[in-house]
Amino acid sequence: MRKNKIRILHVAQAAGGVDRYIRMLLKYLDKEKFENILVCSQDFHEEDYRGLVDSFEQVEMIRAIGGNDLKAIKEVRTLIKKYNPDIVYAHSSKAGAIARIADIGLKNHCVYNPHGWAFNMRCSAKKKAIYTMIEKIAAPFCDKIICISDAEKQSALDKKICKEDKLQVIFNGVDIEAYESGEHGAIKRKDLNIPEDAFVVGMVGRMSPQKAPDVFVKMAKQVKDEVPNAHFIIVGNGNQEDEIRKYAEDNGFSNSLHITGWVDNPMSYVELFDVACLLSRWEGFGLALPEYMMAGKPIVASRVDAIPNIIRNGENGLLVEVDDDIGASNAVLRIYQEKELKDKLVLQGLEDVHNRFNVRRVSEEHGILFENM
Repeated sequence: MRKNKIRILHVAQAAGGVDRYIRMLLKYLDKEKFENILVCSQDFHEEDYRGLVDSFEQVEMIRAIGGNDLKAIKEVRTLIKKYNPDIVYAHSSKAGAIARIADIGLKNHCVYNPHGWAFNMRCSAKKKAIYTMIEKIAAPFCDKIICISDAEKQSALDKKICKEDKLQVIFNGVDIEAYESGEHGAIKRKDLNIPEDAFVVGMVGRMSPQKAPDVFVKMAKQVKDEVPNAHFIIVGNGNQEDEIRKYAEDNGFSNSLHITGWVDNPMSYVELFDVACLLSRWEGFGLALPEYMMAGKPIVASRVDAIPNIIRNGENGLLVEVDDDIGASNAVLRIYQEKELKDKLVLQGLEDVHNRFNVRRVSEEHGILFENM
């Protein structure tokens, strides 16, 4: 048993899902064994990390590759030297590149978690090639790469990012205890002008190409044609909002589409759903899926990347093809019409989230990794 705590310096740029992941990880990491420092972009909020980290530092890091990166690398290197951690843990591709370069030649271990490979995004072949090259170049500068699903690990092997023994799969998880002991019913249907007897279909995610809100809203139109009292909720914000609202307006159901914008309590809105959707075009894991399961919601999701690692078609959800709004509407309508199917999906989802996707397991597996480095 070592006398001193293991000091871990986390580096993170992208907020959103990565922010939630880090907070849940830190909450259940053994504070008797581990000391945590967070070095992050201005997108993170210090008050969210009170009681979770021993030190909180902010560095200007932005998503796009640019001239600011050299300054960020120097600042991160200075902080690594200041805190002298046992382990540097880099979260997501941008922070992964910055932290690994900043850490070159320093005496510690380095762990990298891409939280979904950038080269799996739907983008040009040139961009994919650049992202792949960056990952291959940076891979030797860390000791372990955490993959959040089996699909992510397979992607790394297919692209020859590194040798298999450098890769470790630690499935994502959700904070079941916090959800089950927390407040429920904080948001009511009437708060969104949704009738109590409405059939509500929802999604949680940014209104950006990855999360396919355009497919969701086309699916919504078809469901609305069949179920006149259907309403639709998008929990999130994003640069496609105007396009999504215009489609609903042009197709005569703008009063049935409710966009919440960014919220800090997405589960309060998920509780209003009758069916929960994740129709992503690419997905490293899809944390919304175990969150939907935790809330007892039947799921319709796209058959892409890591999603089939989580959703087994016909057992704990229904899978449809990417960009298939007709398939998605048919799946939603099946759940609407077949109560037995709905109940089966919900029960299996609840069992899976407790057995496979509890965040306590995520923290325990990280703890074992950190202690063995």
